[in-house]
Amino acid sequence: MSDTLIISKKEKKDVKLTIDGLVQHPVSLGYEELSQFSESDQVVDVSRFAGKKQGDAVTLDSLLRLVEPLPEANYLTLHAGRDDFHVSIPLESVKLEGLLVYKIGDEPLGLNQGGPFRFLIKDFAACHSAELDDCANVKYLDRMELSQRKGLDTRPTTDEEHEALHKGA
Repeated sequence: MSDTLIISKKEKKDVKLTIDGLVQHPVSLGYEELSQFSESDQVVDVSRFAGKKQGDAVTLDSLLRLVEPLPEANYLTLHAGRDDFHVSIPLESVKLEGLLVYKIGDEPLGLNQGGPFRFLIKDFAACHSAELDDCANVKYLDRMELSQRKGLDTRPTTDEEHEALHKGA
C-alpha cells in the first residue's frame, strides 16, 4: 500500500491553521479566510525572498493584528504535526519578517511544497538573532502558539544534524 496521501481540492481548502496561546482572539484560518486578507497584507511570490520557495503569503504582522497578542507574549512557537517539528523564536525579532505561505496561484499550498501552510522568514539574517536561522522556515505548519517563554524547539543542534535536515528539505 502506498504512503501517498491524496487530498481533494475541497479538503485542501478546508485545512485550518490554529493561532493560539497568549492572544486575545485565538483563531483557526484556512485558505478562504487567508485569501480575504487585504491586498496590503498579501505577499505575492515569496521566491523573491527565498529563491527555492514558491507561493503567495500573508504577513505575520497581519495575523498578529487579528489575534492581538497579550503584552506578555514574547515567543512564537511554530508547530508542524506532520513531521513533529517545532521551532520557538523571539516574537519581537520576527514579527515584521515572518510570512505565512498558503497558496500557489489560485490553489492551496500542496504537501509537496511544504503545505498546507509554510512559515517563511523574509530575511532571517536581518533579524539579528541566533535563534532565527533557516530551520525557522517551517513546512507543514498547522499551529502557531504565542507564549511568554521559549516553547518546544526540536531544531537540530549540531552541524551534522542541520546538514541531514536540509538534505531532506
